[in-house]
Amino acid sequence: MEVRHLAMAELEAGLAQIRQAPADRGELQLIVRRPAKGEREVLNEGQLDLIAGLVGDNWAARGASATPKRVPNPETQLTIMNTRAAQLIAGSRERWPLAGDQLYLDMDLGLANLPAGTRLAIGSAVVEVTAEPHTGCKQFVGHFGMDAMLFVNSPEGKALCLRGINTRVVQAGTVRVGDTAAKC
Repeated sequence: MEVRHLAMAELEAGLAQIRQAPADRGELQLIVRRPAKGEREVLNEGQLDLIAGLVGDNWAARGASATPKRVPNPETQLTIMNTRAAQLIAGSRERWPLAGDQLYLDMDLGLANLPAGTRLAIGSAVVEVTAEPHTGCKQFVGHFGMDAMLFVNSPEGKALCLRGINTRVVQAGTVRVGDTAAKC
C-alpha cells in the first residue's frame, strides 16, 4: 500500500468534517494496545484499570520522559483521538493505530467541549480529561508527515485537540468497540 502524506491545504480542507463530530455522545470505534515499543494490537474489548490504564499496554512500563527515572505520569495514562482527525491524517483506518493512541472516538475532543476535569463514561469505565496537552512527536511526523504535525499543533489544531487528549482512568471497567462515550 502506497502511503501519501497530505499537504497542509488538504488537511485544512478536512476541518469541516472534523467539526461535525458529536459533542455529548460519541462512538468508540477503535481500541489499540501497545504491548511494546513500536507494537500495536487492535482489540475488540479492553480493560481500563486505575493503575495500569489500558491493561496490557506499555504506558506504565515506558514512563514519562519528562519525569525523573521515567516514572509514569498519571496525567497521560490513556490517550484518545478523534476518529475524524485520525481518518483525515492517516488516510485509512488500518493506519490509525500508528498515531499511538489507545482509544479512538467519534466525538468532539476540543478544549471548549471537553475541558480538563470533564469525565467520560465509556462502557463500564469512566475516564477524566487531564490538563496535560497531547502533542505529536517524531514518530507522528514519520508516519504522517511534517504538515500533519504542524496541522495538529497549530492554534486551531490545539483548540480542537486534533492530536487527541490525555485522560486518566477514574473508574475501572470494560470498553468495547461500538460502546457509547458520554459526558458524565
